[in-house]
Amino acid sequence: MLKIILPTIMLLPTALLSPPKHLWTNTTSHSLLIATMSLQWLIPTYYPYKNLTLWTGIDQISSPLLVLSCWLLPLMILASQNHLQNEPLTRKRIFIMTLITIQPFIILAFSTTELMLFYISFEATLIPTLILITRWGNQPERLSAGIYLLFYTLISSLPLLVTILHLHTQNGTLHLMILNLTHPALTSSWTGILSSLALLMAFMVKAPLYGLHLWLPKAHVEAPIAGSMLLAALLLKLGGYGIMRLTMFMAPLSNNLHYPFLTLALWGALMTSSICLRQTDLKSLIAYSSVSHMGLVIAACMIQTHWSFSGAMILMISHGLTSSMLFCLANTNYERTHSRILLLTRGLQPLLPLMATWWLLANLTNMALPPTTNLMAELTIMITLFNWSTFTIILTGAATLLTASYTLFMLLMTQRGTLPSHITSIQNSNTREHLLMTLHIIPLLLLILKPELISGIPS
Repeated sequence: MLKIILPTIMLLPTALLSPPKHLWTNTTSHSLLIATMSLQWLIPTYYPYKNLTLWTGIDQISSPLLVLSCWLLPLMILASQNHLQNEPLTRKRIFIMTLITIQPFIILAFSTTELMLFYISFEATLIPTLILITRWGNQPERLSAGIYLLFYTLISSLPLLVTILHLHTQNGTLHLMILNLTHPALTSSWTGILSSLALLMAFMVKAPLYGLHLWLPKAHVEAPIAGSMLLAALLLKLGGYGIMRLTMFMAPLSNNLHYPFLTLALWGALMTSSICLRQTDLKSLIAYSSVSHMGLVIAACMIQTHWSFSGAMILMISHGLTSSMLFCLANTNYERTHSRILLLTRGLQPLLPLMATWWLLANLTNMALPPTTNLMAELTIMITLFNWSTFTIILTGAATLLTASYTLFMLLMTQRGTLPSHITSIQNSNTREHLLMTLHIIPLLLLILKPELISGIPS
């Protein structure tokens, strides 16, 4: 564990002390090295926990998410390079250091075996994200987006803290392995139901559940590219991961808790997909699509079977890479046209033909085309939902149909059509951008060959 966390922390002095000429090269190559080292966590073992220490341990659920978080750091640094070109050197250093600071907290949150440490690292990721959005966002609305993010997260996570302390007084420990061995502390009494609700609430906001999702489109639209990638690919996954972790040692959830969350999640997947169809803002469209995908993850986590956890796990990883790639593509368009409005940035295929290929690939994975892992995940989740209740097929089927339609709408609006008259010259796509897209799509294509690495089930 330390051989990843320590080099990550040592990235801070690297960012501080690198000469201006080599600042981006040093930080990107160092973080890529860490990402390559982290791939060892995917190697399956016979033991329930790998690299077990007093506070941290890596099992089948956390290892794919850990590798994803290490993998995305170099990509975020690569993506931000052009965005920060005209900023003073000090600000560049502070920006890179803010990105690096989030990393150890995310790694801790995904690998800790102790609930209090999990809560602290879960909350600590909020501060650097807030700095990213409010300092490097594009428009004046970034402050209101930051306030939304802060208060939604804080208000929902206070009950979580109280319930964690309550669990501690009941069991005398917060260690996940011991909690799994004890009898479920939260019974089906009223206090138990309220405690379960409080435990889930913080993660439902983070995930986000439909109805609690209003902070997400705001934060996404206002955040710089690295902030959008971080939110879509990692911070939403903290919500899904938290739900999976904590539902495991609750008593099988009472139906009173099942139904509202499942209906909200599935209804949300349907509603946000239809909202996507009438979006004018490209980033906002991708942000709402994240809500609809995470709705399926929440629904799967609520059912609490092996299959549903496996489907949720695969969808979280593949959605992390896909939506991150879509945000990068939206950013390349924005950097050239200085607009995110779909009507003003259409018809770019003849001008940037290679970018159009990346757009096509990203959109096909987003709409879960076979043989992508997205399809495998969505099918697994649909089958578990259908097993649980046959009526869910109507909602999931409609959501899938809408997903395909808004994805095709996004592809056609950005790539096809007549070129707007105000675009006279456009900068060519460069190697850095193509490398960024390649590093997103290659893991997605390789995971098709061995999906059990990310399925969360011991192989």
